Amino acid sequence: MSTVGTARTRVRNAAGTGSSAHRYENGQNTSPATRALLREIESGGLDIPLPGSGDTWLRWQTLIRLGIEDLSLARLAEGHVDALAILAELGDPPPSRSAVWGVWAAHPPGYRLRARPLDTGWVLEGSKPFCSGARTCTRALVSAEPDSGERLLFTIENKHTIADPGTWAAAGMSDSETCTVDFRNVRAVRVGAPNAYTDRPGFHHGGAGVAACWYGGALAVAEPLAAKARRQGTDPHTLAHFGAVVRDLRCAEDVLRRAAREIDEDPDDAEGRAAERALLVRSAVVSSCTSVLQHCAEALGAGPLASDPAYTRAAQDLSVYIRQHHGDRDLARLGESAAHEHGRDRS
Repeated sequence: MSTVGTARTRVRNAAGTGSSAHRYENGQNTSPATRALLREIESGGLDIPLPGSGDTWLRWQTLIRLGIEDLSLARLAEGHVDALAILAELGDPPPSRSAVWGVWAAHPPGYRLRARPLDTGWVLEGSKPFCSGARTCTRALVSAEPDSGERLLFTIENKHTIADPGTWAAAGMSDSETCTVDFRNVRAVRVGAPNAYTDRPGFHHGGAGVAACWYGGALAVAEPLAAKARRQGTDPHTLAHFGAVVRDLRCAEDVLRRAAREIDEDPDDAEGRAAERALLVRSAVVSSCTSVLQHCAEALGAGPLASDPAYTRAAQDLSVYIRQHHGDRDLARLGESAAHEHGRDRS
């Protein structure tokens, strides 16, 4: 069996079991990714270990499996399980098993979500872009800013927000329901201390875990080339491109496995390496994914893009999803961190 096929088999065998009480009354009107997400929650497929619990690789295998199946599904599932991990890390009571969660914490220029205190709690006003699962999530963790300036995290019931699907133009990741959401006096409950969301070790553990979704997407993109290599095993052009893809996928998996092991060895980040690790994992996996996309496109040509909807969808989704990585800005941060560490080692 090929490397791609072997990896697909390994992650499928890692699926979890369990139960969930969630029901979605209008499921017939949802996207395939949303319906698959609800089935995963219902079956217990997302009852997975927390980051740093000793089974981080098992956790990431679930995200890889879902990435192979559908990257929009993986994005929705990653937000759901990340929210549960955040609540556990910040000491919030365990959430209801009937909820579908999202994490809406982007803060790009030009947007502000204001948190206004009331005698009985808080309300959120403004807009928040890049909210995945905006029309599916029943609850969400949302970052917002009070007038005092520090960033706070809140839970909301996703009943009174207004999602604008017209704010997502890309064909890639279109089923992830990622769009801008308007908040108009939406009641919220504060979670944790100021800046607790980004200051905790799990922020970086979760950031590395997103790369597991990307890796699953790369496995899906590579499958048609793997099939062609099996059919045309003597074609040097095909084999050269497939060899490069095998290299890239193995490198990505090795980086993810090492990171999962290191997170389990130091879940509280006593060594202070979590931020650099997350940057390294994300940069390495994005590099592998970019190379896989390029080699598959060159080896397969226009044929699959015209005739294979699954391949086209996988390639479009992966091309968009890896843009969550911040490219040269993240590489600069990685270089700064590594240079500082190198200088400390030499002193």
